[in-house]
Amino acid sequence: MKGMKTNKSYSKRLKLTKNGKIISRKAGFNHFNAKQSRNKQLAGKKGQNFVIKNKPKSHLLPFS
Repeated sequence: MKGMKTNKSYSKRLKLTKNGKIISRKAGFNHFNAKQSRNKQLAGKKGQNFVIKNKPKSHLLPFS
């Protein structure tokens, strides 16, 4: 049996750091940001730690 295919559309949203952590963008910051305070807008640019639960990593990540 061959390995599972990587979900490419999902894997493009994640980044692997030098220390092996997985970083993803925060949700809810694509549009409608004009009403938010500037601090909240800038906080949305920061990545957040991402933990995969109950899913095989090999299916979602090409680099695991």
